Parts: sequence; structure tokens; C-alpha cells
Amino acid sequence: MTNIVHVVGTGTIGEPLIGMLSDDREAFGIDEVTFHKRTPMIEERAKVRDLIRRGAVLAVSDDRRASFEDLGLESELETINAIERASVVIDCTPAGNLNKEHQYLNAGGPLGFLAQGSEYGFGKMYARGINDSALVRGDDRFIHIVSCNTHNIAVLIKTLGMDPDGTNHMTNGRFLCMRRANDISQDGSFNPSPTVGGHSDERFGTHHARDAHGLFETLGYDLDVWSSAVKLNTQYMHAMHFSLTLDHEITAAEAKERLAENSRVALTHKRSSNQIFSFGRDHGFFGRILSQTVVPVETLAVRGGNELVGFCFTPQDGNALLSSVAATLWHLHPDGFEDRIDVLRPYLFREV
Repeated sequence: MTNIVHVVGTGTIGEPLIGMLSDDREAFGIDEVTFHKRTPMIEERAKVRDLIRRGAVLAVSDDRRASFEDLGLESELETINAIERASVVIDCTPAGNLNKEHQYLNAGGPLGFLAQGSEYGFGKMYARGINDSALVRGDDRFIHIVSCNTHNIAVLIKTLGMDPDGTNHMTNGRFLCMRRANDISQDGSFNPSPTVGGHSDERFGTHHARDAHGLFETLGYDLDVWSSAVKLNTQYMHAMHFSLTLDHEITAAEAKERLAENSRVALTHKRSSNQIFSFGRDHGFFGRILSQTVVPVETLAVRGGNELVGFCFTPQDGNALLSSVAATLWHLHPDGFEDRIDVLRPYLFREV
């Protein structure tokens, strides 16, 4: 086997990613998908069994192998061995930087390593369709897949604030991230009421704008962006209010046309997160819409001729899943992978 992808973690990103890679591994040119589960839990046995049924191979640490066997879960691989034999390792845990320091830096086998949104500093920031040209083969062994809200901010900036040739017309961007309290699969950390966040970054406010700035910085931009965040007492979806000030006048109709032309943007006439979330549940992959943002077109407005404002929804972590697959295939297929990722296009909806 030459192309082996190893996923660390089976949470809200890890589980659907393992399923996606396993279901479409032939189209992706992947020989084997393996995954690491850290803690044996009887309430998660059914999930692990289904991932194995899909063709993924379980890896556990030696000191927990017996506990997994007690649950009826046989593992074929040990933690370190699974990393060393992999072509690409995708870390979907909140310990990506720690694992990089203790395991990945010394691993000689893999071509590349990926970590998810919270792991700032893991490697070069990446979002599919935003900065693909910034990836440098041979240099970017470690890639940081930015958060789902950062994907949302980035696609708004690139679609509404920049020309197709990359000319930037955005003088500043302001974003209010209205975050869900927790995922529908999680019982803990639910917020009983809206809870506002602070502005820990003097220049960017919250990490969402900081990461969006870092993403575009890989392309040579120095954007004026600011974000705030509030957690809402819902489990459905993140929502966002945006304000983009441009160096030229624009109409709401022109903005809608730009959004409609971007295949990674979904437009909708729905205004509630439960309606959009239920669409993803019924029509998405593992309930995920893989589009980078969902924009209710009736909320688009122009203030003062050049300030474009509106609302949008962040499709759970679907946009990060797509970027994780794209970065994986970039490592595996240096001659090109665009035709391989076409299998996921049915989940990039143009309308929700």
C-alpha cells in the first residue's frame, strides 16, 4: 500500500472525515484509511464499529488495547506504528500542536500532517479555494486547516472584496461570529443564555479575524479585519453578521451576482438556522453542507454606497472537512487531484 491516510480523533470533525475518506477512498486514490481512538467508551462502541464497517482500520495505544478488546473492539495497529506507516496524518483533536511536538516532528514516514482550526501555529494556514496557490510542495509538510468560521470570513472577503485577478478592494471588514453553544452530539458546555466573548487580540479582536488575516497573508495581503464573538443557546449552526467596506460603490444586486458565481457559496431564501441545519441533515454528507458559507440573499444591503452588510450561516464544520480532504489529496497526488475531489461536489450546494 502506498497511499495511507491516518485520522487522529473521532469527534465532530474526525468521525465524518473518516467516513468520507473511507466511502470514497477509490475516487481519492487512497489505499487504506486508519484512525486512532484514544479512550475506550461503551457509548461510542457503535460509532467505532460503523467506521470499521466502512473499511477504516482502528489503531489504539498498547496500554489501552485490552480495554478496547473488553468492549469487543479489535485493533490491528498501535498508535506510533499507525503514524509511521501513514502517508498523511490528519489530527482532529485539540492537541495537534502537542502531538506535533511529541510525535509528528520525529516521524519519518508521512509526507504531511494536518491539524484543525484551534491549533494555531501548527503549520501554514489553508482553506480550499482561498489560498491553494500558497502551498509549496516540499516546504509545507505541516498544514493548519483554519476553523469553519474563518473559512466563512475568508470566502466573503475573496468573493465580495476582491476581483478574480486578486485585486483587493476591501478597505476594512468587520465580523460578528454568533457561535452555537456546542454540537448536537455533545451534552456538555451548553450555554443557557447568550454569552459574549472578549477581544483578546488588540488588532483583530478574536482569533477568527486573526486567522483570516493569516490565511490571506500567505498570499501577500495585509487586510484590515476585526471580529467579535458571542455564544448563543443553540446547537444548530454558527451565524455571522458581516460588514465589508469597499473602495468603490456596489449594489446589493451586484453582491448577490458575485456570490451566485462562486461554487463554494450557497444562497438561500431561508432565514433560520434550524431550516438550514435541517437541509444539511437531510441532504448533506454525515449531515454536513460542504459549502463554505450559506448567505440569506434578502439580508444583503448596502450602506453609504460602499459598505456591504448582511448575515450568513457557517455550515457546521463542513467547509473544514472539504479543506482537509483537499490538503490530503495535495500531499498524495502531486500531479493533480481536481478530478478526484469531484465526488464531493454534490455536497457543495448552490442553493439551500
